[in-house]
Amino acid sequence: MSSVDDAPVLISARRTPIGTAGRSLAGFTAADLAAPVIAALADELEPAERADLREVVLGNCMGPGGDVARVAALQAALPVGVPGLTVDRQCGSGLAAVVLAVAILRAEPGVVLAGGVESASTAPWRSWPPVDGGEPTRYERAPFAPAGLGDPDMGVAADLLARDFAVPRSAQDEYAARSHARAFATQRAGGFDAEIVPVGDVQTDDRPREGLSVERLARLRPAFLPDGTVTAGNSCGINDGAALVTAVDAGTHRRLGVPGLRVLATATAGVDPNRPGIGVVPATRLALDRAGLTLDDIDVIEFNEAFAGQVLACCAALDLDPERVCPEGGALALGHPWGASGAVLAVRLFSQLVRRDQGQYGLAAIAVGGGQGVAMVVQSCR
Repeated sequence: MSSVDDAPVLISARRTPIGTAGRSLAGFTAADLAAPVIAALADELEPAERADLREVVLGNCMGPGGDVARVAALQAALPVGVPGLTVDRQCGSGLAAVVLAVAILRAEPGVVLAGGVESASTAPWRSWPPVDGGEPTRYERAPFAPAGLGDPDMGVAADLLARDFAVPRSAQDEYAARSHARAFATQRAGGFDAEIVPVGDVQTDDRPREGLSVERLARLRPAFLPDGTVTAGNSCGINDGAALVTAVDAGTHRRLGVPGLRVLATATAGVDPNRPGIGVVPATRLALDRAGLTLDDIDVIEFNEAFAGQVLACCAALDLDPERVCPEGGALALGHPWGASGAVLAVRLFSQLVRRDQGQYGLAAIAVGGGQGVAMVVQSCR
């Protein structure tokens, strides 16, 4: 069994601004969004490490195909000898790409750029082929699970999960308002600046809103079930963005002597497809167990805030105080660019634990359509 000192390390982490679909980043394809982040990370590398660049791994859900990672790597002017791999674990794709990078670096030394990208604004329209001379049938998402097993839309599933854990509407609105307040305060204080790579003239996130009160959120009607508690206000947005990390093997990190995040453990778990949002829970437990830590040891916790009710249900299952989650605001305020969101969590951990030295241990976790969860536990190292 390898020691902690042999674990791969994330030595840099950057992202684009996160745009609301149809707004600031609407004119950029998935490759257009990922390429400047790849280029920025590559430019930070010393010549020896740039020569040891093994792979670019990108998560993506809704792009045009054609291996977005390879297209973006070439667009970023990386050497043609650097391959690209695109992975799809739906909303967990960005974090799954980082997990895969860690696995690659446990097998061979070098550097891997990993993360995710999503351009909801430019995602192709998808249709099932015509049948018996009929018209093509457009669909917005592919199946997450066989229909006979259960494949609810994510909003409906979040409503049912909140009901299962008796999470009231008021608590969901309070959580959403807090996420916006935290993100807006972080944005105003420049807390996102060091992690953001501008895209064109866009340099800031679209979505965080000042003064979004519980009273305003309480006026919104249920969005998915007539008697539900999930609304547009306590749900994430539909967004565009990219996020990546630079991962190196332990030996390279020792030679470089730079601060970073040592990846202590990762975990992926499956759950009932009818309650996909709960996937955070078993993935978190397994990652913590593999790291030999408990939630009490963790200084910064980043869960993807797809829905306030879903986060609160996971907190209840984990006996975790929701106040500890996303201390600088999460996806409810920043947005949820599906394929990138898991990598955004890693970038946020890097900013808080490395750039601002706000603790030693961090946890990132995200739930996945079809009933899965991905988690990663990291340790700040110097």
